[in-house]
Amino acid sequence: MDDQNKNLILATVLSFLVILIWFVLFPPEETPVDPNAPAVTATEDGTDTALPDTASAPPSVTADGTQAPAAAEAPAEDAPRIDIDTPALSGSISLQGGRIDALAMKRYRETIDPDAPIVELLSPVGGPDAYYALFGWAPGAALDYDDVPGANTEWQVTSEAERLTPETPLTLEWESPAGLVFEREITIDDDYMFTIRQRVTNNGDTAQRLAPYGTVARHGEPQDLSNFFILHEGVVRMSDGELQELDYDDLPDLDLVEREAARADVIDVAQDGWIGFTDKYWMTTLIPTPGTPFTSVAKYVDNADIYQTEVRLPTVEIAAGDSVEISMQMFAGAKEWETIREYEADGIDGFIDSIDWGWFFFLTKPIFAVLHWLNLMIGNMGWAIIALTLLIKAILLPLAYKSYVSMAKMKELQPEMEKLKERAGDDRQKLQQGMMELYKKEKVNPASGCLPILLQIPIFFSLYKVIFVTLELRHAPWVGWIRDLSAPDPSSILNLFGLLPWGTPEAGSIFFIFSLGILPILLGISMWMQQKLNPAPTDPTQAMIFAWMPWVFMFMLGSFASGLVLYWIANNTITFMQQYAIMRSQGYKPDVFGNIRSSFARNKKDD
Repeated sequence: MDDQNKNLILATVLSFLVILIWFVLFPPEETPVDPNAPAVTATEDGTDTALPDTASAPPSVTADGTQAPAAAEAPAEDAPRIDIDTPALSGSISLQGGRIDALAMKRYRETIDPDAPIVELLSPVGGPDAYYALFGWAPGAALDYDDVPGANTEWQVTSEAERLTPETPLTLEWESPAGLVFEREITIDDDYMFTIRQRVTNNGDTAQRLAPYGTVARHGEPQDLSNFFILHEGVVRMSDGELQELDYDDLPDLDLVEREAARADVIDVAQDGWIGFTDKYWMTTLIPTPGTPFTSVAKYVDNADIYQTEVRLPTVEIAAGDSVEISMQMFAGAKEWETIREYEADGIDGFIDSIDWGWFFFLTKPIFAVLHWLNLMIGNMGWAIIALTLLIKAILLPLAYKSYVSMAKMKELQPEMEKLKERAGDDRQKLQQGMMELYKKEKVNPASGCLPILLQIPIFFSLYKVIFVTLELRHAPWVGWIRDLSAPDPSSILNLFGLLPWGTPEAGSIFFIFSLGILPILLGISMWMQQKLNPAPTDPTQAMIFAWMPWVFMFMLGSFASGLVLYWIANNTITFMQQYAIMRSQGYKPDVFGNIRSSFARNKKDD
C-alpha cells in the first residue's frame, strides 16, 4: 500500500506539472524576408494569370511581362463607404477597392463592463492592425491590370440600398477600358456569413480569360495575440477533409516560392475546403462553393510583414458578348458553436473544426456539446459545469466503486503487509513476491485504484481546453463575484475579499501568486477534506507530501479559469461523498474528524 501511495502521488504531481508547462508563453520570432516580387499562378491550360498583392497593389510585372501600375496607397480617408448593419455586425465597405475592411461584433464587448466598446474584427489599411478582405479577377495574358478592378478601383453603387443589411443586398459596378463590365453583389445573413457574387460581361470583340480570387490580408501579427501553446491562432484551413493549422510564426519560415514572390504554402483542393485566419474567439474565412475545385494559399508577403490567405478559383474564358458569374462566401465573426454547426449542416465541410478542439478532440467535442446542452437547460454556465461534473462522476461510478472497494481491501491487508516486511527485511525481491502472492490469494488488484485518477487527467485537460477556447464560456457569469468563468477568480485574500480599501496585485506582480481568491481556497479545503477520509500514512515522508499537496494545488490552480476551479471543487466534493458512502458499505466507517485531530496533533508534535 505504501508503494501504491507513492506511485499515485507521483503520477498526480507529474500530470499537473505537464499541464503547467503547456501554459508557458512562446514569443514569436522575427524572421527577415526577401524583397517583394510578383505573385503568379498557373491556369489550367498552362498560361499564367497574375494575382495582385493585396498588401498594396498589383504586382510589379504582369503575366505577359508588361509593366503593371505603380504601388497602390492606403484607401483615402474620404473614400466613399457603404454601412453594414445586421443584428450581429456593424461596419462598412470601402468603395475604393470594394474592400470589406471595417467590421465589429455587436454581441460582444472587450470586457465585462456593459459600457465597454464592442469587439472590432476588421480594420482598414492605414490604421493599426489592418485586416480586411478583397475580391477580384486576375487578368490573363491578353489583359493588363488597367482592365480589371484592383485595390484602388472606385466602384459605383447600382443598387437602391444605402447600406448592407440582411434584407438589402449591395450591388457594385465598374467598367474597364477593355469593355469588360464587372458587377459585384454582396449579401449577408443575420449572423456572420457574407456571400459575394461576381459577374463579368464581355462587351468587347474578343474572348478574354480571367481568374477569380478572394483574399484575406492581415498587416502584422495581432496585438492581442495570446501566444499560448495550448491555443492555435493564425491560419486555419480545410482541404478535402484535411485540417491544417499554421501559426503566425510558421508563415515566415515557409519556403520562398518564386512564382508566388512570397513564402507560401499552396494546396490544390479538389472539391471542398476553406481557408482564413482564426483568433481565440473570432475568425475570418473564405469559403468557395462546396464541390468547386480551387487553390488554397497561405503566405507571408516578403518585406512587408503581411499575412495572407487566398482562394483562387479556376480560370474562366468569357466569349465576346457573353458573361460569367462566380460565387464565394466569407465568414467574418464570432466562433459560436451553434452558428458554425448550422453552417456546416448547410454544406461547409468540417467547419466545426475551425474551433480549436486540440489533441483530445474526441473528448473536448462531446464534453462541450453536453456542457452547452446543460447550459441551455439550466440557464447558467456555472451550474452547468457542476451538473457536468455530476454526470461525469456518474459515468465513472462503476470504476470508482471498484477502486474504492479495492482500496478498502488493501487497508484490511495492512497487518499482513507489515508482517511480510518484517519477514523480508532488506530483501526487496522476497517482499515483492510475498505481496504478489497475497494480492492473488485475496483477489485484490493494487493498480485498480489508479484508473479513476488516470481517467481524470485527460478529462481535466479537455475541460480546461473547452473553458479556455470556446466562446460560450467567455464573460459567462456564475454567482456573485464570479462574472467571467473563463477568467481567474477576481477576489483576493490580500484585501480580505474586498473588505479592505485596496485592489489586488496585477498579473506578473511578485505578490500575484499569493492573491488567492475564494474558489482556489475552497479547492484546497476540498482536497484536504478528501484526504481526511483516511488516516495519514505512517511513513513521515508520505505524510508530509500528503499534508502539503492540497495547498500546493491551491496555488497551482489559483490563476486558472474560474470554471475549471469550480469543476475541480465539485469533483472533489462528489468524490468525498462517493468514497464515504462506498467505504461505509464495505463496513469501514471513516473517522474524518478523528483524522483531522490526529493530523493537528502530529503537526504540533513535530513543531
